[in-house]
Amino acid sequence: MSTLPTIRQLLTTAPPKTHDTVVLDYDGRLIRRRRLVTTFGKSFLVDLESLTNLDDYWGFELSDGTTVQVKPAEEDLVEITGNLPRLAWHIGNRHTPCQIEPDRLLIRRDHVIEGMLTLQGASLRMVSEPFTPEGGAYGHGRTMGHDHGHQH
Repeated sequence: MSTLPTIRQLLTTAPPKTHDTVVLDYDGRLIRRRRLVTTFGKSFLVDLESLTNLDDYWGFELSDGTTVQVKPAEEDLVEITGNLPRLAWHIGNRHTPCQIEPDRLLIRRDHVIEGMLTLQGASLRMVSEPFTPEGGAYGHGRTMGHDHGHQH
């Protein structure tokens, strides 16, 4: 049995007081059970019923009343500019997570996708910043494969 504080609940909005933060990359924000460490060095245990995308939540309230905000970590990304609708289509066709902004797209670094985008006329620039790609088309969460729940 763990002596670490556990989460009491996931929070969808900021509480009146924030005690600490935990900084997680894109993969780390998809969680079921894991020990996390805050920026102030406090450990706590996340034990959720099912795999959960923390991008849908503000953070946690712990069993001791502490509130911990979840923030995206900086990651090595590729900033993409050019014909964004066309480039976004090619990225989506490869089921690659993509952050869509009015004047650019962001993906994780991947030399194969980068090569394909260059052939499509994209301008690429390497950046390091938080990565918060679009969720799935059918509600909250992440795009995970190609299952539409029906047969083609």
